[in-house]
Amino acid sequence: MPWAEVTKTMKVDMGTERSLLIANHAPVLSGQASSAVGLWQALRPRQWVKNFVVLTPVLFSRNLLNSAPLSRELLAFGLFCCVSSSVYLLNDIADREEDRFHPLKCCRPIASGRLGIVWAWAAMIILLGFGVTAGFGMSRTFGAILGGYWLLNLLYSTVLKKTVILDVFGIALGFVFRAAGGAAAIQVEMSEWLLVCTMLLALFLGFSKRRHELVLLGEKATSHRQVLSQYNTRFLDMMIGIVTASTVMSYANYTASAETIARFHSRGLIITLPFVVYGIFRYLYLVYHKADGGDPSESLLGDWPTWINLALWVLTIGAVIYVQ
Repeated sequence: MPWAEVTKTMKVDMGTERSLLIANHAPVLSGQASSAVGLWQALRPRQWVKNFVVLTPVLFSRNLLNSAPLSRELLAFGLFCCVSSSVYLLNDIADREEDRFHPLKCCRPIASGRLGIVWAWAAMIILLGFGVTAGFGMSRTFGAILGGYWLLNLLYSTVLKKTVILDVFGIALGFVFRAAGGAAAIQVEMSEWLLVCTMLLALFLGFSKRRHELVLLGEKATSHRQVLSQYNTRFLDMMIGIVTASTVMSYANYTASAETIARFHSRGLIITLPFVVYGIFRYLYLVYHKADGGDPSESLLGDWPTWINLALWVLTIGAVIYVQ
């Protein structure tokens, strides 16, 4: 059969699956028909959990109990939510055709037609303009980081997402921008080790996401995301193994480094390492045993052992660096 006929048949089959999926969700969709509800969903508020990375500098700089730095950090978190939502709108506008053939993303407001393109463009521009302008109002550095974060995502949407390995690096750099933005907002120096850990952890999540997409979509994966044709599960398993070990070792080096011990006047931060190891192992369990990991935010939000582990990690850090 000619390739054109194969592609046509595959799209018809996927279109049928999409129609059946939407039909199964019809009672839900009918109650969310308004543009306002569709816009709110397109902003992906559940994805704002990623922006909690912005708050790590206020924790590790021992300013968590100081109202002024904490207030600035919370404002920085809010502005990153605005700009990141503008990025989600941009991605959904650009990917609406591909999303319509995805078994889950076809229900997104723009892909399903519940949110018009004009409304999506308007909201994207307003959120971006407000976020970056307010960011420069806080400081030039923070405003530049916000603008750089959006430009990085523009580059990702147009070039990086089509390039093997660099697509995941583009995602990971977004987390580094968040951490650097949090440090710039309260004008503290960010440890290089923490930036490295942030980068490696984001690579771990990114490669896990690509693996989940391959497993979920199977032979139809490339119809949704072109770059998936350049990945396979064996290659991704190797990448996940490398960044897993690198993340653990980097965090261990950070907690035991002379710089960290001198900054906090304590060697106790090493006791937080088991929480990091457990958190990574728990996510690997979700990816390989539960076939989860397609959306790190959704996976983590719905997993109570991860939340308990994260809370214990934060409390232990607080006990080590705040209680002297």
